[in-house]
Amino acid sequence: MIRRRNILAGLVATAGSRPARAEGPDADLYGAREGYPVPPRGIARREGNPWAPRYRVGAFTHLDAIYDTRPVRRAGEPWAFKRAPFENEAPVADYLASHPVMGLLVARDDTILVERYQYGRTEHDRFLSQSMVKSITGLLIGFAVADGAIASIDDLAEKYVPGLVGSEYGRTPIRALLNMASGVAFGEEQEGGRDLDRLWRGVVAGLGPAGGTIGSLRQFDRRLAPPGTHHAYASSEPDVLAMVLKGAVGGTASAYLQDKLWQPIGSEADATWLIDAEGYELGHFGFSATLRDYARLGRLLAHDGTWNGRPLLPAHWMIDATSVRPEDAYLLPGKAMRDFGYGYLLWLLPGPRRQFALVGAFGQRIIVDPPSKLVLVQTALDETGGASWKLWRTLVGQYG
Repeated sequence: MIRRRNILAGLVATAGSRPARAEGPDADLYGAREGYPVPPRGIARREGNPWAPRYRVGAFTHLDAIYDTRPVRRAGEPWAFKRAPFENEAPVADYLASHPVMGLLVARDDTILVERYQYGRTEHDRFLSQSMVKSITGLLIGFAVADGAIASIDDLAEKYVPGLVGSEYGRTPIRALLNMASGVAFGEEQEGGRDLDRLWRGVVAGLGPAGGTIGSLRQFDRRLAPPGTHHAYASSEPDVLAMVLKGAVGGTASAYLQDKLWQPIGSEADATWLIDAEGYELGHFGFSATLRDYARLGRLLAHDGTWNGRPLLPAHWMIDATSVRPEDAYLLPGKAMRDFGYGYLLWLLPGPRRQFALVGAFGQRIIVDPPSKLVLVQTALDETGGASWKLWRTLVGQYG
């Protein structure tokens, strides 16, 4: 495994972080005997995500060896977490012993309580976000609104993306795209992910008659419902928003993220973001960062966009992004999804307490409890079912 230089040597007290375990549950299934191999580019492009289990550790921590990515540069002066002893090890130890988790971090505001690694991963590895980057795309739309680059989220997407003029996605308000409520037909999970595969081939590989980003998005052009009336999870919608962002701010999403968020929160390591066949950041997949930098992002969100007293993203945006308006009851937990609600590309947890999460396939999580400033970050190799949410409830009960 390639070890990256610890840029916080002498700055962060890593003694509170236990050494990485070389193995984890079902380690041989996930490639331990082969040294956790990284899939060759040819295999990766042919098989794609999800890769066979033996390749997942390597692929999920070395995406930049498989696909073209763009860097998001770290802060010149990284901000360091404090550390405190964890009072109840048993639930975390039991959870890690029985679930394929590469990294788990729990922080309360500026203090790390738990930081654990398995499958030979360490604090230096960048972990793939899977769909958690959708939420990052949504945050960048919030920054663009705050900057005045986007006048209103009630604007139609085609105002900022001329290539979508006349298409159903072009005629969809930005707000509906943030809620994944465009009403445009997209079969995320139908027929083995038929439409998701079509999107990937066109946007990332540049293949087929709809090759290229705009052409690929325009092929989904049948409206099933009026915008803003029905939530349907669709990876195409953050890709439309990534194009809106490009049209609104002019530069790359990576540079915008670096300037607006990644450096201001004192990130300790460069992140990377997958770029599509036309050189645009993919709005629905392909961001990678270290566990602690994900935790820094979670801390910013726990403070509703304020970092150490400095507002980065207006608090009203975060409140709007993690709440449901009375007229949008279809987004409430139990209606948008069986167990969760949906905000601006963020999952809303049920219950009276405002909690939300960035969620990605195969068990990727950043879960946030603003009242207590508690944050959980998990990077995993397969879904953990309800166990990760149960662990979260236990931690909130203990620390929240």
